[in-house]
Parts: sequence; structure tokens; C-alpha cells
Amino acid sequence: MKKIKKYLVNFGVNEAVFYTVLGRLLQGIGGLATVVLVSQFLSKNEQGYYYTFSSILAIQIFFELGLSGIIVQFAAHEMAHLKFSADSMSFIGNEKNLSRLSSLFKFTLKWFSYMSLILIIILCVFGFFFFSYFGGGNDYINWKSPWIIVSLATSFSLILNAILSFFEGVGKIKDIAKLRLFQILTQLIILSVGFTFGLKLFAFPVANLLALLVVFVCIICSSKLQFLKRLWKIPNTYKINYKKEIFPLQWKISLSWISGYFIYQIFNPLIFIFEGPVSAGRMGMTLAVINGILLISLSWVNTRIPVFSNLIAKNEYEELDQLFNRTLLQSTIISIVGIFSFVVAFFCLQHFDIEYYRRFLPLSLIIILSFGYVINQIISSLAIYLRSHKKEPLLQYSIVSAILICSSTLFMGKYFGVNGIVYGFTIIIAIICLPWSLYIFLSKKKEWHSK
Repeated sequence: MKKIKKYLVNFGVNEAVFYTVLGRLLQGIGGLATVVLVSQFLSKNEQGYYYTFSSILAIQIFFELGLSGIIVQFAAHEMAHLKFSADSMSFIGNEKNLSRLSSLFKFTLKWFSYMSLILIIILCVFGFFFFSYFGGGNDYINWKSPWIIVSLATSFSLILNAILSFFEGVGKIKDIAKLRLFQILTQLIILSVGFTFGLKLFAFPVANLLALLVVFVCIICSSKLQFLKRLWKIPNTYKINYKKEIFPLQWKISLSWISGYFIYQIFNPLIFIFEGPVSAGRMGMTLAVINGILLISLSWVNTRIPVFSNLIAKNEYEELDQLFNRTLLQSTIISIVGIFSFVVAFFCLQHFDIEYYRRFLPLSLIIILSFGYVINQIISSLAIYLRSHKKEPLLQYSIVSAILICSSTLFMGKYFGVNGIVYGFTIIIAIICLPWSLYIFLSKKKEWHSK
């Protein structure tokens, strides 16, 4: 066990990464299990609704506006001058940083409370219009009540994820990783039971909502609630100024995140419109597996955000670059191995004519789409590094990329179907996005670290 632990540490797997990766692995395995459950208990039309639900729900990006990532960065920068007390219930350190951290938490809670109320209204109205208008006469499918429940769950998750992001920013990455792991496990169990007992499209909304409630109860019944109460009572003699500090970064990141929706989440809704729920279901199921694999591999980078921010606050750039380069290599290796395993597994399903392979895109499209998504993971890692400096140099890149990919998806999807969408996306990512993002990364790193 000691040798195994040493090997994992050498590969960048500390406890935070371990629990996060375990959660992503469970999510990935659960995603594969869900693929089987969806194939078994949902019709091909219902499968299209199921995965299009997820794509439309991603419009919460328009309400989060990149703030969860900013919370982690700003909290980590303040924590560079603070440390926890012996009982982990309060902080020791500079009064100014402590006051600013408290003001950040209060702002976070207020912002996401307002946004969650607006989000649930928008989701319900937009969802009813979209599925009623583009449902293609599938009136026999009961999607209305499930949509209301999943909209409520998504709205609630906006607040809860903000609180969890704050805890990650102050260094409680391992604890939050455990909590998220428990949430994923709970959701998968309820989802499996729901499908088994015939809940159909209700299974996902009910599982999502109950898992969120379980996490909420865990926070209330733990010392975390007392910690937040103490932090709330700290006088805000020094405040983080939203207009001068957060907004200049947020509006850029929010536009980048919104651009990301049109790059990566627009596929299913447009395929739903152009070719119907069956084709949307195939794309959705394929992306579910690919994204599950990349969620696991990107955990290596995501769990390092507070460390990156801390090193930047201390101007320890050499250590920062060594850590990032090593982490990026490890993450990329994991993603390639995972995608290769998926391709081999699909080939076996197809070779032995096992029915489940017909719920996915063809093998050639899976390979091409996977190639584009692996490149995108590298770009995402570069973006995480740059944004850890509390700056957003990728705004123009994100907007242009979104316009190109969205235009390609609209044109190619209308005239060439799913094949055109996949080829158009991958070509733009490989030929335009990767070289451009590398140029921004290298030039900005040189500029910022030479000061």
C-alpha cells in the first residue's frame, strides 16, 4: 500500500485529486451504467429528450456568469495570507484579508440567491416553448412535469455549488471532493432505482434534486455551517469591491463561458430541431461518455486551481510552471487512455452486434469527435492557468470561436446532418482554436511573469 501511495503521489494524485478523480470515475462509470439504463428503459425518442434536457439546462452558465471560478480564485488569493485555526472553525492572519474573505462570501450568497430565482423562471418558460414547438408530435411523451422538477433542481444547485466553490477556494478541496463524491453516489443510486421502477424521464430530475438535498443536509448538520456563520459575522471593514475587482474579470469570463455554451452545448438542441430526438439521443449518449472521461482527466488540473492562485499571489512563478506542466501532461495521458478504451469497447459492441452500439454515433464519428474534445481539454487547461492570475485574456478568442463553431453547426447541421456538425467542430478546434490559444498562453505568460 505504501508503494501504491508513493506511485500515486508521484503521478500528482494527492488526497484532493484522489477523491475528485474517484468522484469523476464514479460519474464516468455511472454514465456508462446510465447509458445501459437509458437504452433499456427509455425509447429512442425519450433518449433524445433525456440528453437534450441536459444541454438546455446548461444555460445556467448565463446566470452563473463565470462567478464560481472567480470565487475559488479570489478566496485562494486571500487565503495566501491566512491559515485555519486549530479547530478549523476560524482563521488566523491578516485582518484585512479576513475581512475581504468575509465580504466575498456574503456577496456570493446574495448574488446566487437572486440568480437562482430568475433561472427557474427562465428554464420553465423556455423549456415549455422548445419541447412543445420542436417535439415533432411526440405528445405521448411525458416531459412537462420532469422538466419542472429538473428546473427546480438546477436552480437550487446554482446556490449550493457556489457555497462548495467557496470552500474549495479556502483550501477545503479534499472535504468538498468527498462531499461531491457522496452526491454523485447518491444521485446514481436514486437514478438506477428510478429507472428500474419505471420512472422514465422522471428518474433524472428526482435523482438530481434528492442528491442536492442530501448534500445540503450534510452541510447544515456539520461544522461547516458554524464556520460559515462565524465568517458571516466578521465586520467588513475591508471589502472586495465588485465593480473594481470582480466585474472587470467577470464580464470577460462570463462572455467566454457563454461562448462555451454555443461551442459545446448547442449540438443536441440543434440536432433535436434538424433531425429529431432519435439523432439527438445518439449524439447525447456519445458526448455523455466522452465528457465523463474528460471530466476524470481534467480533475488533475481543476483541483490545482487554489494552488495555482496561491503561487501566483506569492510570485512563485517557477514552481507554478513546473506544477502546471506536470499536471497538464498527466491529465492529457489520462484523457487519451480513457478515449482509447471507449473506442475499443465500442468496437467490441459493434463487432459482436450488441444492440447498445446503435444508441451511439458511428465509430468514425466517435473517433473524430473524441479527437476534438481531447484538444479542447488541453485548451481548457491553458485557460485555467491564465485565469488563475485573476485575468481573462481569452475573451476575443472565445467569442470568435463560438461564432465559428455555432455557424458551422447551424450550416453543416442543416445541410449535412450530424456528420457535418462533427467534422466542422473538430476542424475548427484543431486548425484555429488550438494554435490561437497556445499563442495567447505563451505570450501572456511571458508578459505577466516578466514584471
